[in-house]
Amino acid sequence: MANAQVSGPPAAGPPGPGVPSARPARVPSRAALDETTLVVRAQDGDVGAFEELARRHQNALFRVAVRVLGDATDAEDALQDALIDAWRRIGSFRGEAAFSTWMYRIVTHRCTALVRRRRRTDPLPTDDGPGAPADDRSPTPERAAEVDAEMAALSRAVASLPEDQRTAWVLRELEGLGYSEISQITGAGETAVRGRIHRARGALAERMRAWR
Repeated sequence: MANAQVSGPPAAGPPGPGVPSARPARVPSRAALDETTLVVRAQDGDVGAFEELARRHQNALFRVAVRVLGDATDAEDALQDALIDAWRRIGSFRGEAAFSTWMYRIVTHRCTALVRRRRRTDPLPTDDGPGAPADDRSPTPERAAEVDAEMAALSRAVASLPEDQRTAWVLRELEGLGYSEISQITGAGETAVRGRIHRARGALAERMRAWR
């Protein structure tokens, strides 16, 4: 859609005696706008509004992509493609679900397509990378090595899950989403989502038994 054009107020002469000069109304920045307004503006062709929506959600979307794909470079590619898809399809968003849910759906579909195409099985990164909460405690070298090995084992275990179980588990256990929202994102029924997460939990518990 073409960018919406907003014309300014008509020019006026100087105010008469005793009439205060009118001050132009302040136009709020896009960062101050609520999400619904940004969506409407984006649907009217406002690229800046869509960029603000992307800015608000990109960290969470990228985090999911990394955890599903297990590779930051792949995650960047998937997120970039997802954002392009979202911009092209923004006119189809009707608000039946939250905008974040709609975006999660596009990103996870992109990730699934990439997994199927590349069949990647690299270990998922842990939360010990940039942006992870700092641990003020100083573990011994032996304990640090043990924790690293355990996290690597968990990453391999998660990466080995079937892609539908992995996606559902990541959204539930790492992102804290509810079953209903995961159902909307993945397109699977809520019962199927619960089943996938249950099977994923069982498989991970089995594979991590040596670390208990």
